[in-house]
Amino acid sequence: MLPELVYRTVRSADPKCIGKFLWNFAFKGMVSVERFKRRLTRGDYFPPFLYVSIINSCNLRCQGCWVDVEAERSTIDLAAMNRLITDAKAHGNTFFGILGGEPFMHPELLDILAAHPDCYFQVFTNGQFITEKIAGKLRQLGNVTPLVSVEGNEIVSDQRRGKIDVYDRTMRGLQNALDAGLLTGVATSVCQSNIDDLLSQSWLQKLIDRGVHYCWYHTYRPVGAKMNQQLALRPDQLVRVREFVTTMRARMPIAIIDAYYDHDGQALCPMSTGISHHVSPYGDIEPCPIIQFANDTISDKRGIYETMTNSGFLKDFRELSAQATRGCVVLERPDLVKDLVVKHGARDTTVRGTAMKELEEMTPRFSQWLPGREVPEKHWMYRLAKRHWFHDFNAYGNTPAAAAQKATDLQSQL
Repeated sequence: MLPELVYRTVRSADPKCIGKFLWNFAFKGMVSVERFKRRLTRGDYFPPFLYVSIINSCNLRCQGCWVDVEAERSTIDLAAMNRLITDAKAHGNTFFGILGGEPFMHPELLDILAAHPDCYFQVFTNGQFITEKIAGKLRQLGNVTPLVSVEGNEIVSDQRRGKIDVYDRTMRGLQNALDAGLLTGVATSVCQSNIDDLLSQSWLQKLIDRGVHYCWYHTYRPVGAKMNQQLALRPDQLVRVREFVTTMRARMPIAIIDAYYDHDGQALCPMSTGISHHVSPYGDIEPCPIIQFANDTISDKRGIYETMTNSGFLKDFRELSAQATRGCVVLERPDLVKDLVVKHGARDTTVRGTAMKELEEMTPRFSQWLPGREVPEKHWMYRLAKRHWFHDFNAYGNTPAAAAQKATDLQSQL
């Protein structure tokens, strides 16, 4: 699996893109996590990976989207992004996830990427704005990987994303990125309408045949103003996703990302561990993208590092989540999220102004934490990488008694 993946990547990707990935992301990313570990010994939480939604606008209308895509456009401009990234770099960060809305609708996206050649950017996109010209500019920069969202086949894509011809337009953008020699990924929010089509070896083979280098399966989370609970996966399907990912990692020559499990298959939440937090299109610093409340902002003159490390709101959220579950506290215990928001007097960071009402209307459900149904990594490379650079960082009470008590508490709530 691994030799074939390396072989086809070297043959298909631009050398500059490969070099930037190996240096800016792989090597510097490991260093960033090591610095994060050292900060933890002092009790300082500043995530090594930041995710920034730079714009709220989008050309699609996806089912279950929690972003205010129909509101008046708001963007984080070049000057603000430069301040944020420069401050984060001073503390060892070099990787930034760029989200939206649709990031390629941001008029200064390429300027943001070009201003920081010593960083690496993963752009979450529907791919429809990646023209041959844009793909060529990204190749010249070399420090960006587009992660193109594909939500189903031709029919399902139109249903899930609220437009027509979505699949074909997305695939054209994906192909433009691949033809330009970009390291390119495909992301799928796995739900009831696409699990059988896209959670399959045949789909992975289609991606490999196209030249896609990696994919990311994440499970649909029913949150926001237009949550669709019918799309959410059952516990047995969550286990099915995990088993598929670990098996295909050891079998298929394509890298597969996940963000919610350690090397032993134990569930974790990146927000709870402190390894990542989120910045909204309005500059609000949120615990994660689906928790749309904040007390802090990137406009704080202290800078992103001081603001985040001294945030009582973020600290309490990390601790509350880790104490309540190894999974997603929003899905499992929306009541606790509401209580903490009230305690801190946190503001609703949405334009619609209904985030609290949405919390109150949520029905507790299972997330990725299913005690006793852990699926460990099967491939040595993933086990090694996660053991050292992606685990729970002792955020949870890791004794059997603590785990048993959490499981009991969870069962009583669901």
